Amino acid sequence: MATWLIKTEPDDYSYDDLIRDKREPWDGVTNPAAQKHMRSISKGDEVLVYHTGKERRIAGLGKVVKGAYPDPDKPATLASGEPKFVLFDVAPVKPAKGSCTLADVKADDRFNDFALVRESRLSVMPVPAKLDKILRKMAGL
Repeated sequence: MATWLIKTEPDDYSYDDLIRDKREPWDGVTNPAAQKHMRSISKGDEVLVYHTGKERRIAGLGKVVKGAYPDPDKPATLASGEPKFVLFDVAPVKPAKGSCTLADVKADDRFNDFALVRESRLSVMPVPAKLDKILRKMAGL
């Protein structure tokens, strides 16, 4: 089981919206690097839902309930034959009880090579196992 960090603008779709909806296809991602990560997401993986914008914090934990599948609204394929655009379905697990902000992450040298720090515009990224434990503790998950 892998852990991923997925970003959302809380004014567009927040962790509270995910709790309300109980399950949601994760869509709207067009960045090629983020899509590459999304093609690797499998059922059972977990996601740290990160609010961008003014909050810049981990808002909660989710679970992938349906792994990567072709986006029916964007049927393009890559030269390899793989779908160019994929979605995955996520369900809420629990909201964060602590505060794990971008400022907290940037202030901690253990995160210097983490994509959240190095590639700030990337909206879907893997979370290395050693950092996953730290982030969950910081976020109260």
